[in-house]
Amino acid sequence: MEKMQLSIRPAGECLYDIVSLGEILLRLDPGDSRIRCARSFNVWEGGGEYNVARALRKCFGLRAAVVTALADNDVGRLIEDFVLQGGVDTSWIKWIPYDGIGSSVRNALNFTEKGFGARGALSVVDRGHTATMSLSPGDVDWDRLFGDQGARWLHTGGIFTALSDSTTETAIAAIRAAKKYGTIVSYDLNYRASIWKNRGGKKQAQEINKKLAEYVDVMIGNEEDFIACLGLTVENSDENFVELNEDGYRKMMRHAVDIYPNFKIIATTLRRVRTATINGWGAMCYSDGEIIRSMDFADLEIYDRVGGGDSFASGLIFGLMNGFATEKALNYGVAHGALAMTTPGDTSMASLSEVESLVEGKSARVIR
Repeated sequence: MEKMQLSIRPAGECLYDIVSLGEILLRLDPGDSRIRCARSFNVWEGGGEYNVARALRKCFGLRAAVVTALADNDVGRLIEDFVLQGGVDTSWIKWIPYDGIGSSVRNALNFTEKGFGARGALSVVDRGHTATMSLSPGDVDWDRLFGDQGARWLHTGGIFTALSDSTTETAIAAIRAAKKYGTIVSYDLNYRASIWKNRGGKKQAQEINKKLAEYVDVMIGNEEDFIACLGLTVENSDENFVELNEDGYRKMMRHAVDIYPNFKIIATTLRRVRTATINGWGAMCYSDGEIIRSMDFADLEIYDRVGGGDSFASGLIFGLMNGFATEKALNYGVAHGALAMTTPGDTSMASLSEVESLVEGKSARVIR
């Protein structure tokens, strides 16, 4: 398989390798307990789009920044501290004065418990009236970010886009500016029915995501995402979502690229949920007219599945940015996602050497 030729800006002319646009939440984790019974919580930061930039900095050593907004109080500063620990540039965070009670501006919270066996993971998100929801196109100097400073890659997605009318407009402005300066754009559809519920449901999700899709180079999502967000009709699927087999995925990808010939890469994870703690795990992607299958984990043991898809995206982006053959880049995504799901929290705790070892097929023997 020849390597996929993405026209990526040279590193020497850009301050950043990766910029992510999205909301960062404070995750409260009850450990081995449940949210409804907890008396204490561990805290982390996380967010679908941000997790990708954080992993590309912390695991893969790239230069990363995040564009977001936070309420300027101690919770916001705690989130900032987590971001700084991850090595992500905070220069593009918009700080909004706190109103004292959170009636007009606040920081997003995400209560998340890990599943086990027959009990699935549970997430209770509290993100109404957050600072990020008010982010508008004029809040960011896009020409300075993508032109003067330069970024090789922009990553955003359907969670940020769904938050409000202004975040939709901001995503469109960011993507258009990125394309103006030759920055590669990746987008994770990440359909969340709970977020779109108050914004017109699937009909509005499709209207918005179809508009954004016209500018995307690397589109990421599972079968539900492509059906719900882009309105693709796939054999044996319906609006209630029916899991596809691999042949269904192939048809879905070819259908997508027929509608959006600008898609240079289409990637999807293949998650086969046996229990909350045992999943089949792999991926497929479309590239240069071919459908490529990744390495596969038939029975991957899961500690915390949240963030696994974001970690897949970051490993894939790392491979593509480094000019790897598409299959190798896909395997980096699968291996990194697998490792990220063995540790707690939304963000990856894996190292590049661990990812490389897993891609090479080495065992999980103890390292002494």
